[in-house]
Amino acid sequence: MTRTLRWIGGLLAAVTATTVGLAAPAHAATISVPLRTLVADLPVATEVRTGYSRDLFPHWIDADSDGCNTRYEVLIAEATTRPSVGSGCYLTGGRWYSYYDAASWTNPSDLDIDHVVALAEAWDSGARNWTTSRRQAYANDLGDVRSLVAVTDDVNQSKGDQDPATWMPTYERCRYVGEWTAVKTRWRLSVDSTEKSALSSWANSCANITITVTHAY
Repeated sequence: MTRTLRWIGGLLAAVTATTVGLAAPAHAATISVPLRTLVADLPVATEVRTGYSRDLFPHWIDADSDGCNTRYEVLIAEATTRPSVGSGCYLTGGRWYSYYDAASWTNPSDLDIDHVVALAEAWDSGARNWTTSRRQAYANDLGDVRSLVAVTDDVNQSKGDQDPATWMPTYERCRYVGEWTAVKTRWRLSVDSTEKSALSSWANSCANITITVTHAY
């Protein structure tokens, strides 16, 4: 199943759960609002990088002890042609599409797993106040298909820890704005004023689609 279909399926599942009255716990509330409203509702705060280290976000972990860590779980889930999974989660025969640059790959080593909202950006935006276990959950978030994405490695490296005020993918920018905003909302992260201005500008030029987000906690 492609990542886009999984994304749509996740949205439909959330909407269905709400429709049939399966209320989520208060700590995992689900919201469904138009893109521009989601952007407008992002809290604004000054970013603070002091004390940041990637080591404070333990990854990649094998949460279900099946031999495949988070990186490989994403690769398996997002493959447009499903790979064979061998010993040590060695993947062969798969194919992947990087939506940032519209490139297709057959070698997993050509792909990075991008934290759509980079670990450093998350730290700046509130994760510095989290426990290590919460930062680990963020760094390995398989609960929302928008959190982690397989993309061309050098494109991911050029993005680094930039936000949409200074970096946007070449393709599917409206999708990226929606996914960035969804991740920030899911984890209750803030934005700085420049970032919010950029998101608002992009959202105003995109279709105002309804986006469904379930808070991580």
